[in-house]
Amino acid sequence: MADGTMRERMREGMTSLWLAINRKKTVTDDFHDTPLKRCLNTFDITLLGIGHMIGAGIYVLSGTVVKDLAGPSAVLSFLFAGFAAILSALCYAEFGARVPKAGSAYSYTYVTLGELWGFIIGWNIVLEHLLGASAVARAFSGSLDSIFNGAIRNSTITNIGYLSKESEWLSDYPDFIAFSVTIIVFIVVGTGAKFTMNFNNVFTVLNMIVIVFLICVGFYFADIHNWENTKNGGFFPNGFGGCLSGAATCFFAYIGFEGIATAGEEAKNPERSIPISTVTSLGIVTFLYIMVTAALTLMIPYNDVDPNAAYPMAFAMRSAEWAKYIVAIGTLFGITTSLLGSAFSLPRTIYAMSSDGLLFSIFAYIYPRTQTPVWGIFTFGMVSAVMALLFEIETLVEFMSIGTLMAYTIVGASVIILRYLPVYKCQFKLKPEVEAEDVRPGPIMENEESSILKKSKSHDDFGRLKEKLKAIPLLRSFQPGNASLLATFLILVCIVCFCATLIFGFSYIEAGAWWAILLVILFGIAIIGCFLVMVAHEKNDAFTTFSIPFVPLIPILSMFCNIALMLNLNYLTWIRLGIWMVVGLTIYFSYGLWHSHEARSTNGYGEIVHYTGEANISCSTISNMNEEVLEQQPPRNPHEDFQGAM
Repeated sequence: MADGTMRERMREGMTSLWLAINRKKTVTDDFHDTPLKRCLNTFDITLLGIGHMIGAGIYVLSGTVVKDLAGPSAVLSFLFAGFAAILSALCYAEFGARVPKAGSAYSYTYVTLGELWGFIIGWNIVLEHLLGASAVARAFSGSLDSIFNGAIRNSTITNIGYLSKESEWLSDYPDFIAFSVTIIVFIVVGTGAKFTMNFNNVFTVLNMIVIVFLICVGFYFADIHNWENTKNGGFFPNGFGGCLSGAATCFFAYIGFEGIATAGEEAKNPERSIPISTVTSLGIVTFLYIMVTAALTLMIPYNDVDPNAAYPMAFAMRSAEWAKYIVAIGTLFGITTSLLGSAFSLPRTIYAMSSDGLLFSIFAYIYPRTQTPVWGIFTFGMVSAVMALLFEIETLVEFMSIGTLMAYTIVGASVIILRYLPVYKCQFKLKPEVEAEDVRPGPIMENEESSILKKSKSHDDFGRLKEKLKAIPLLRSFQPGNASLLATFLILVCIVCFCATLIFGFSYIEAGAWWAILLVILFGIAIIGCFLVMVAHEKNDAFTTFSIPFVPLIPILSMFCNIALMLNLNYLTWIRLGIWMVVGLTIYFSYGLWHSHEARSTNGYGEIVHYTGEANISCSTISNMNEEVLEQQPPRNPHEDFQGAM
């Protein structure tokens, strides 16, 4: 008897825990209200995105990609990486317009998938911006040191000594320049959003002027033989595989667009600004990356490029010493804006999680004078500065990439799930239903009938099987939205298996091993099958805010690209991620789970109709029910709502 009672209590406890970690953030009428100052326009947010992306990508990554990986085909590497980035950016833009909160992907996931998934993504975004600020600060220090031919590094080692030698975790020497510049930038961020944006705008414009100068002078010295020289390998010195490897590395250059979504809570008109800023900034940045890489590889042979100071040394080789110093100054401008983007986004993600009760409440405090989360800025600014002091840039960049790619993957999945939710679970405002046209007496032509059916599709159809496919035996047994939810989970698993087989088993596939080829075929068929399950259901295209086209194709392509890039990362990166996640989950289960604001809510989640009485009630008795209608969507017939909920 006692054992039965104990098992029952354990079962109830597990059920309560499951419900708690999957509770979703409720979108209320005051969801857009914020203690932060809404002072940023579309121009400010666009320059924030450009500044965040354009610095490290041009001045730090391009030389390494050209010299070590892709050669002149690095031009295509940036193009491919930009394509992968814009797939993720479109998913961000949809949610950024619909959920204009400082937490970005954290807020999107919390609303769509649930609390634990939201926390995991938020914790990874914290990692992204924390390491992003540290990595770019190291790049700033390295660029400044290159102007003085390494004097800063040599002086530090001579007077203080080595921090470590040949360590995979720590830097060779403590970088006090990186530490100091990180502190200064976080102080600037603490002065307020508008001042930070003005500071960023000035430096971004100066940086773009230098980049245009670099492109023009670079093409002046261009020699097409540097692309055609077969002795150096031609345009693809390491084959097309080298070009793709370069694209995986170049992806880091585009991750700054996530900062655009983070600024949504301080945007004057986020529904309009976030999509426009995201697409505009990515388009401009991709064009500039392609042009400067083309200029570099046309100026000098790719194997003569210096990865530590690619453009200054290229001009020096073409006897244009005067241009070397202009580009060096532009490098500092560009890296400063990139550092500013990470420093701006980091405390706002912390603030969003703390405001929901998932992190310590002190980080949700907004200083009235500057309207900024000062404790988050101070605490995590110091952590970022210490990491810049102690760790090498390669370690920071690779560790940062895995958290970012995981966040992008989950955002893509969230877009699919949200689009196939039934209307009674959807928390967002939808366009009014279009009433069917009056049917005139007489025979109905086929095209006229199709037009009427299309116009009269109900919101209650969302998540259900399409009319012509309702006879499919297996799918018709699922509740609305559940089949697409399961298909999304399965397609994630299948993509991981497909990419892992291709990446780690490529030598077996190349050798013609039947089992490896069979696995690729099976996983490929499974991915196609999950995709077909999704498109067999009615999709929600009635949102009033920006919605990306070609769902679920674009989110699936985004998930595929991100997972493939994640599986190419070093195993040490996965170990570091595991340690970071253990720390995060410890905080969540010891603090966030118990202090979550959603746990205090007594309201139902997203229900349109609440009623008392027995569950099995015929439609004829609806008029006798004691019901409360919560109009979260445009007004409809209550009888139709009830039927949709059933």
